[in-house]
Amino acid sequence: MKRYVLSVLVENHSGVLSRVSGLFSRRGYNIDSLTVGVTEDPNTSRMTIVVKGDKYIVEQIKKQLNKLIDVIKVIELKPESSVYRELILIKVSATTKQRAEIIEIVNVFRGRIVDVVNDSLIIELTGDESKIEALINMLEPYGIKEIIRTGLTALERGNKVIKEHN
Repeated sequence: MKRYVLSVLVENHSGVLSRVSGLFSRRGYNIDSLTVGVTEDPNTSRMTIVVKGDKYIVEQIKKQLNKLIDVIKVIELKPESSVYRELILIKVSATTKQRAEIIEIVNVFRGRIVDVVNDSLIIELTGDESKIEALINMLEPYGIKEIIRTGLTALERGNKVIKEHN
């Protein structure tokens, strides 16, 4: 099973997310990751949907998405021609003695400490999946209390843009 990343431009109004996710559930397709946000045009939103499957399944998903009235355009984002990013917040146990070590690790990954209390830190990091996983692995020995990840978001490199008449 291969991972596919779809960028879906949709009309920005209530119920669109429900209709898109409903399409997946009705057909028994799983969404690995879904991020949604308004674009440079307040009337449109962009969804980044990550699914696993074969070429046939992804083609069916794209056809079904294009049938939805709120969907403006669907494109597949290839890894070699796109920028993939994810945001993670990690709450990690940190004694006074461990704090300097953890801060050093975070700095190597170009992350940020966004909250400090007596016995823990919250770390913010943006990057590709491998960078996120590497930081998690480095912090596990200290005791990870909580993790939240945004899921993948992506844009195609270069001058191409996803628009209604592109």
